[in-house]
Amino acid sequence: MSAVDTERAIGARVERKEDGKLLQGQAQWVDNMHVPGMVFLGVVRSPYAHARITNVNVSPALAHAGVVAAWSGDDLADEWQGSLPCAWIPTEDTNAPGHKPVATDKARYVGDAVAVIAATSRGAAEDAAELVEVEYDVLPAVVGMEEALADGAPIVHEEFGTNRCYTWTLEAGEVDRLFDEAAVTVQERYVQNRLIPTAIEPRAVFVTPVPATGEFTLWSTTQVPHIARVTLSGVTGIPEAKLRVIAPDVGGGFGSKLNVYAEEALGLAIARRLDRAVKWTETRSEGYLSTIHGRDQIQEIELAATADGKITAVRTKLTAAMGAYLQLVTPGVPLLGAWLYAGGYGVEGYSFECTGVFTNTVPTDAYRGAGRPEATYAIERAVDALARKLGKDPVEIRRANFIREFPATIASGLTIDSGDFDACLDVALEQSGYDDVRSEQRARRASGDTKRLGIGLSTYVEMCGLAPSAILGAIRFVSGGWEAATIRCLPTGTVQVLTGSTPHGQGHETSWSQIVADTLGYGIDEVEVLHGDTSVVPLGMDTYGSRSLAVGGVALYYAAERIVEKAKKLAAHLMGVDEARVQHVRGTFRGPESSLTLKEVAFAAWTAHSLPQGMEPGLEAMYVYDPPNFSWPSGAHVAIVEVDTETGLVELLRYIAVDDVGTVINPMIVEGQIHGGLAQGVAQALYEEAVYDDDGNLLTGNMVTYLVPSAAELPRWELHRNETPSPTNPLGVKGVGETGAIASPAAVMNAVVDALAEDGVTDIAMPATPERVWRALREVQQ
Repeated sequence: MSAVDTERAIGARVERKEDGKLLQGQAQWVDNMHVPGMVFLGVVRSPYAHARITNVNVSPALAHAGVVAAWSGDDLADEWQGSLPCAWIPTEDTNAPGHKPVATDKARYVGDAVAVIAATSRGAAEDAAELVEVEYDVLPAVVGMEEALADGAPIVHEEFGTNRCYTWTLEAGEVDRLFDEAAVTVQERYVQNRLIPTAIEPRAVFVTPVPATGEFTLWSTTQVPHIARVTLSGVTGIPEAKLRVIAPDVGGGFGSKLNVYAEEALGLAIARRLDRAVKWTETRSEGYLSTIHGRDQIQEIELAATADGKITAVRTKLTAAMGAYLQLVTPGVPLLGAWLYAGGYGVEGYSFECTGVFTNTVPTDAYRGAGRPEATYAIERAVDALARKLGKDPVEIRRANFIREFPATIASGLTIDSGDFDACLDVALEQSGYDDVRSEQRARRASGDTKRLGIGLSTYVEMCGLAPSAILGAIRFVSGGWEAATIRCLPTGTVQVLTGSTPHGQGHETSWSQIVADTLGYGIDEVEVLHGDTSVVPLGMDTYGSRSLAVGGVALYYAAERIVEKAKKLAAHLMGVDEARVQHVRGTFRGPESSLTLKEVAFAAWTAHSLPQGMEPGLEAMYVYDPPNFSWPSGAHVAIVEVDTETGLVELLRYIAVDDVGTVINPMIVEGQIHGGLAQGVAQALYEEAVYDDDGNLLTGNMVTYLVPSAAELPRWELHRNETPSPTNPLGVKGVGETGAIASPAAVMNAVVDALAEDGVTDIAMPATPERVWRALREVQQ
């Protein structure tokens, strides 16, 4: 048993239960799976961003040793009952194109699938894919969002006659009047650089059919096995009851595996055609062309304010790249930030407009934070711009605008449940030595030091948890926001937990065990957490949007309450006393003269020798939880940078993060989540950018040209916490998985601009590479 068994498990720094098998090579990865007679898929991908497919000849590939079969898109057309799914169509007039797993009419981005090979080895499949002869009528491509909306631009989907996907608006308050009356206004334009998710495990698919029964098991590196089962049933026509989807150990996702991909549908269709097991694993460079990309927005934000810096209104206009198709939540991603462009500040007027645009690029979709990092970046950069315009310190402007009374209904219409923005900022300023950094900054500049010092703030509030279901329905999101959990108290003194939330590195098995240990009195090592298999856990809404603990963990808490409710009745019956005289404390039921443990009660429920009349044998409970509100983490982050004005090099010297994620179940896991988010946010600010040329070729298609930072490029994170428990759930928990990625890009870029503002540089596009910084300095010097 764990050392924390006699103490409170919630809040304890428990080592992750998951790590043993990972460190000892006992994890179950999709690419390790093999069965006799399996075939490997090779996908032929278009080298052109925009081209009509005039002919596909697979005969040369069929002659290659080891090739079992080969198909064009037309050959597979009768396999599909529907398009690959998009679960969020924001408006009634959204242009939503059909999306088949293999293109038949046109290739619409470099990497679009145009043919498929099945072979007895992966090498044979990849070699044969190069032999397929595809004839293309190459068309002009369009890559930039604004160029795609211009008159005469090449049209990605000709049936619409436009590259506009949709326009979505949100208006609240007298925005125009507030801007007309404002003593000062700020108008800024920012670009969210396109990012490529780089999970440690590439995507992989493995399908095993049972021809006699028509059943299929799909193993996939997915975050959403339950959603995949529902949607892939619709795509392929396989009855949902005949389709089992399993997400085994999954090595990271960051949103990139929150999708239903062409290769999953292809695996099922080809397994059905061949009556053989099928496997596909992407190469890293193939993944850069076939897995979704993130961000890619143009942000125009305006602030109206009084002379002393009180912000009265915010007006935002987004142009967001959809890429060539709509993946699972592509059009909704920018809207996940639609309510947050005023951040944690109290304003009277709010205006938001987003236009989604098709381009000849890899489709975008959710990437860690999904809409919230973009919103935080825009408002936090704009607040610093307002401070510069008024000649005030950025801290003073934030203090003048913070929301301080909770729950707080913000101008955009949602309600923040709890928070203390001042407390987080106080700790961040103290821990960073803010005033001392300002003094050193002035001293360096006065001495003529060519290495400028900059300090940047980012005070954020985040909506996550993606619920309640009624709200998701109101914004036209197809699925609900609920989550399910089941607890089974086994007769031998252990317990099983079935959770619909599917982890891919977050430590669910440990955190869920802590919740059960704290509530039911089991040892942490006596709890087994089952997940990721739709036959074992039939109900679930999976993992994304920092929802696992705030929705799935709370569902588990309520399931535990149901266990206690039934066990208390049985314990009273066994002790021969009235239930009102029985007290429950962490797995022990105490009567006036005797007591029973929950384990003893579970055994009695299993034997069923003496049950109250009407009580069913066994001790098991399920709860499906639909939260009443989103979850609202918040915090204050500080970045301190040094910028070499001679070379343009930006060095991140220190990073201080103060986060309020409500009640913390396991501090070590929370810190690990923040570490990862910070690494990705800093990477967006300083390193990562997917770049296309004018013809739609991805110039950063591998890890040599696309710069993913390592630990060597990142500082030691300085983490601190403030806890304001959420009043909307009994655990008081919020979300944590995305906080670091939400706060850090703005903090780092504000620090870079802070270092160079007196040199005349007030904006630099992300990532702030040495060349960009150097050029920005030279331009203001001319």
